[in-house]
This record gives sequence, C-alpha cells and structure tokens, in this order.
Amino acid sequence: MSRVIDIPAADGTIDAHIVTPADADGPLPAVILLTDIGAVRPCYLEKAQRIADNGYAVLMPNIYYRDAAGIIVPEGKSFRDPDIRPSLVEYAGHLTPEAQSRDFTAWLNGIDAAPEFADGGIAVVGYCLTGGFTLRMAAEHPERIIAAAGFHSANLAKADDDNSPVQVVGNIQARVYFGHADKDELLPADQIARLDEALANAGVHFTTELYKGAPHGYTAKDATCSYHPEADELHYKRLATLLEETL
Repeated sequence: MSRVIDIPAADGTIDAHIVTPADADGPLPAVILLTDIGAVRPCYLEKAQRIADNGYAVLMPNIYYRDAAGIIVPEGKSFRDPDIRPSLVEYAGHLTPEAQSRDFTAWLNGIDAAPEFADGGIAVVGYCLTGGFTLRMAAEHPERIIAAAGFHSANLAKADDDNSPVQVVGNIQARVYFGHADKDELLPADQIARLDEALANAGVHFTTELYKGAPHGYTAKDATCSYHPEADELHYKRLATLLEETL
C-alpha cells in the first residue's frame, strides 16, 4: 500500500512515497528508505513494501527532486545503461553534504506531518550512494534517528576527504549496521577498517559485516550483473533484526 506526497523543502518540493502494510491500522514506526543511484523505481517500491510489511511506515523520498520528479529510469531500462547513467551521476553530484542536511530536515518534517507515522525514534537505511547519508543524518539528528543501516555502501571513509561521512560519526547516538559487499571497488578494505575504527573510537553501538561473494549492488534486482539473491535475502534478515530491536 503506497501513496505519493509532496514535501516542502528549502530547495524545492520533494516527491516521496509512503508505503505501509496492507492491513495497517493506525500510525506505525517510521523508516526512511533511501535509494541507490538509480532513484525510485519498481524494485525499490518492492523493497519498501517488504520492509513495511514487517510493521513499519516507510518514507522513500526522491533524492533527485532538484532535477527530476517521479521514476527517473524508464521501464525496461537499467540505471547502468550508458544512455541513463550520465544523468544520474550528474544529479548525484548535486547532493552535497549541505544539500543533504537541508533534505534531512524536510524528510523529518514530512514524517511529522503524515498520519501514517507514529511518534518516537526513526530508522534510516541507504544503499550504495546513500549509505553515507544514513551516517550523516544520524549524526545531525541524534535525538530522532535511533537506527541507521547501509548496504553495499560507497565511499564511506576516503582518506584525506574532509567531506567523508566518517568525519561525523562522533555525534551518532543511533545503533548502526552496515552490510558490505566483498571486494567492493567503491568501498575497499582500507575504508571499511577506517570506518570501523572511527565508530569504535566514538563509542557507537555498531555492527559491520562482509557479505562474502557479493558484488557491489547486490540488492538491486534490476541490475542482473550485480544482483546476488542470497546476499539480498541476508540483508533483509539483518535489517529486520535491527528494526525489531530498535523501533
């Protein structure tokens, strides 16, 4: 069950999906689901519904609302297609840390204004590009974000990058889980180690796990070259546990 809402934001109007279980009765704990670089599309609507069916209301915003509304990757196309990917990379380039911060506030305001969402702590989960968003949002809104998760996340802890999400983890109060892809070129072992060290030094309650044999993008059903069914199922299991134990 889903509906589309418009959320006023500092940089425009965010189109977003709210997804709930079919038998939802009353407000439910809130989960913010952030897409990978391919934005909102059928496989992510399916992902949002599966998460919601465990008893949550899911907000899935269009992270590229500044540039385009609705489903950006046409049906029958892949976000990896050479005629699609350049636009997505361009849109992603607009998501600076400052732009993310403004959007975080808008998402929280959208949750507060929608009847589907219960009061209380919020979870945020991201994939690939947006894995780092979850760390940043948890750090900037520690009073609201009580769980943060990322899967096949990219560029979380680049060395000598002042804008890296690893730089802000000291403010996190949420419980954190990351499921990393084995031999992920976008998150090599040195970055995983750097992130783990920073989380541990900050006293964050965290778990990181390496999904052996899983490539980057292992949850993306519409990317046949990277989708890994076993790793995808494991990610749902780990996410369900995190949400159950926090929300």
